[in-house]
Amino acid sequence: MVRVLTGGVLMLAVAMGVGRFAYTPILPAMQAATGLGGDGAGLLASLNYLGYLAGALGAGLVPHGAVRTTVFRAALVASVATTAAMGLTADFLLWSVLRFASGVASAGVFILGIAMVLDALSRAGRDALAGWLYSGVGLGIAGSGLFVALFGGRLGWDGDWLALGALCALLAVPVWLSVREPAGAHAPAAKAGGGGRMSAPLVLLTIAYFLEGGGYIVTGTFLVAMLKQMPDTTAVGEAAWMVAGLAAMPAGLAWAAAGRRLGLWRTLILAHLLQAVGILLPLAGGPIPALVSAALFGATFLGIVTLTLGLGRTLSAGGSARVIGALTSAYGLGQILGPLPAGIAVARTGSFDTALFGAAAAVLLGTLVLAAGAVLARRAEDALRDGAAAD
Repeated sequence: MVRVLTGGVLMLAVAMGVGRFAYTPILPAMQAATGLGGDGAGLLASLNYLGYLAGALGAGLVPHGAVRTTVFRAALVASVATTAAMGLTADFLLWSVLRFASGVASAGVFILGIAMVLDALSRAGRDALAGWLYSGVGLGIAGSGLFVALFGGRLGWDGDWLALGALCALLAVPVWLSVREPAGAHAPAAKAGGGGRMSAPLVLLTIAYFLEGGGYIVTGTFLVAMLKQMPDTTAVGEAAWMVAGLAAMPAGLAWAAAGRRLGLWRTLILAHLLQAVGILLPLAGGPIPALVSAALFGATFLGIVTLTLGLGRTLSAGGSARVIGALTSAYGLGQILGPLPAGIAVARTGSFDTALFGAAAAVLLGTLVLAAGAVLARRAEDALRDGAAAD
């Protein structure tokens, strides 16, 4: 199981931490060398998230068995290839195609790979190890930030992409060998009563997740570029991204433990509040607020994903697959929409202030929606208890 789990961690480092998020630390050098503006940078980010949404929808149609392994491996190769290919051109149209394709590939690796790793852990009775799987995202984020900090000045933005692509190719080898569908695997039988009715609390959770997707991704896209633009934080740009990755590594486990102690609704609200504070902290200026902002970003965004999907399964009334699909689609749509107005605001004002206020407002609005959902969920639980007592 160690081999399978290690492969799972590495696959997320390759496809998510690097393939999806290395764009953030490399972006400032790309802008300086090619003249890419904030609006263009935001569009490239949105295209990547549009690709992720398309890939997530397509991955849900892949059947179990040998086909799933084949599609997963194709997505893994595509993720590595599109990462390296970003360094082979400075054409915006080709960048757009590559970032969209990278998004499709990262979704295929994430969804299909996680399904196969979790299935393997479940068959071995090692489900408790599943929380470690998501540390791969933070590992890739921290690793890409460290790489750009150490070698970015020597290799240039194009060399960064090429070198990270080569590194991902090496890491993909153990992933290829260890993450696969076992022989004779087949889809589990559908359970009766899996309608997954969208109750009012579940609708509110979905709305909050959409707002979270649109808010967190502004920091996730522009953090390093923003810090590089400010004279008092230029020196900590890549370091901040490393801090974000390191904070993300234990986030899923830590927030899941908090959810068991405090309750999922309360813990989600707390995570949103901390994230909103982190989004706004760079406005204070100085390296310390910048690094704390990065830590709060890393510590919350994966935690919110973990908590939201867990709460969605709890509220799904037996239809968890459909509910998780709806939540993922809402989150993906928010990620697509968030960078566009943020990038336009940066291009027009020359400042990230408006983009950060808008992102924090989206997350805080999501907090209010969660609070309403928590109240409705508590009332529904009380009504069920009262009904049971009356019987």
